[in-house]
Amino acid sequence: MAIEKVIEYFEGLGLSDRIIQFDVSSATVELAAEALHCEGARIAKTLSFLVEGSAVLIVTAGDMKIDNPKYKAFFHTKAKMLSPQQVDELVGHSIGGVCPFAVNEGCKIYLDVSLKRFDTVYPAAGNAQSAVRLSPDELQEYTDNLGWIDVCRS
Repeated sequence: MAIEKVIEYFEGLGLSDRIIQFDVSSATVELAAEALHCEGARIAKTLSFLVEGSAVLIVTAGDMKIDNPKYKAFFHTKAKMLSPQQVDELVGHSIGGVCPFAVNEGCKIYLDVSLKRFDTVYPAAGNAQSAVRLSPDELQEYTDNLGWIDVCRS
């Protein structure tokens, strides 16, 4: 299961205590915010797209939406979300638990600048009942990302 891969990944960093597991679903921004007792904007949602046959993950603040013109200017293609089956196959996590940790090889990860306004954010941890508590700087440090981008609506 994907959560075990994420736990193992964070154990290797000495940060497994940052993983939070719930008895309730955290599969959406609203559910995760409720489980964590925080504002939805602090949920670091990981959106999955198909670009040139590969998975691209963009981690954004929970209150943001992709701005299609910004996306197209950066990726030189229209935004096309992965299907649930493609998410499983290309990313290695399932919908509701997609995160930028312990992903399949070939997955490209970007972090949206919308996260930088917070001191703490909560991405999923590999399943629909988990989260990881990190600062945006830690999120950048502990993911194999290609950097900060600005592809959300202001």
